[in-house]
Amino acid sequence: MATAPVSVIVTCYADERWDYLLRAIDSAARQEPAPAEIVVVADNNTRLFERLREEVAGVTLVSNPNPPGASNARNAGAAVTSTPFIAFLDDDVEAHAGWLERLLAPFDDEGVVGTGGRADPRWQVRRPRWFPDEFAWVVGTSYTGMPLERQAVRNVWSENMAVRGEVFHAVGGFRGDFGKVASVSRPEDTDLCIRMSSHAPGGRWVFVPDAVVDHEVPAARATLRYFLRRSFWEGRGKIEMARAVGREQGLSDERAWLTKTVPAGVLRNLREAAREGSTDGIPRAAAIVAGIIAAGVGAAVSLSLSWRGGGAIDPPPPATDDAGKPDRDK
Repeated sequence: MATAPVSVIVTCYADERWDYLLRAIDSAARQEPAPAEIVVVADNNTRLFERLREEVAGVTLVSNPNPPGASNARNAGAAVTSTPFIAFLDDDVEAHAGWLERLLAPFDDEGVVGTGGRADPRWQVRRPRWFPDEFAWVVGTSYTGMPLERQAVRNVWSENMAVRGEVFHAVGGFRGDFGKVASVSRPEDTDLCIRMSSHAPGGRWVFVPDAVVDHEVPAARATLRYFLRRSFWEGRGKIEMARAVGREQGLSDERAWLTKTVPAGVLRNLREAAREGSTDGIPRAAAIVAGIIAAGVGAAVSLSLSWRGGGAIDPPPPATDDAGKPDRDK
């Protein structure tokens, strides 16, 4: 089997996700061509690191020496790689066959600095009837409004991402003080994408919809409480990101989603309720509106802190999800 010039980094932080982690590692190892190496990063969890060392062979193990968080963990993994390309997987995703080959194909164009693929939900419980497709990003999966064909985009998601290593290292990787920590979720992947494309002349990202991963959606994320909390933090994080990278780039896709995708989703669901007698249409339309309000409140809080000179969002102490387990989005 040929070897691809790419290192695949899988980050992990919670003992409870062990079975998911093994599936993620195995799905990376089964790619054809195979990655040059698989780097597994344990994020401030010594017990998990030791278990990996004892039970998992054929991978490079790293213990994140920096403050906890998805950004620092991914940077710690990237720091030990030497391949021209680096791919990232989260510990709760499983890559389909052909994922890596398809994710790397656009790099034949030297202007491409990164790529990303589609994430499909793997619900552990029945999907809530009220859950709208337009907000599938809340549970870290592809949503209505995303491209259906390969095309240039502003950003992709780090759960299913590949980067040109030279550009990634040149911009310093993910911002270590910005990202997902405990129950706080901020768009560190969007921030990285904007900085990388701005660094390289003509640099761009390509979305590859047939580079697919399945993303676990646990029962704790199938609640209205989680839906609203995640929407709130996304709104708050997007404002902070826009302060760092500029409002035009930082909020361009969000404006298009808010003015086109969201109204279309509300109207479609209301039509289904009126014309087809759907009992799910009105709850889904209401959830869209509630999510927008929650995100708007988060944005308002961030703007208020900015006006008062509050600066960046301070991460809270370790939090738990609705099931009482450590939580970090995506």
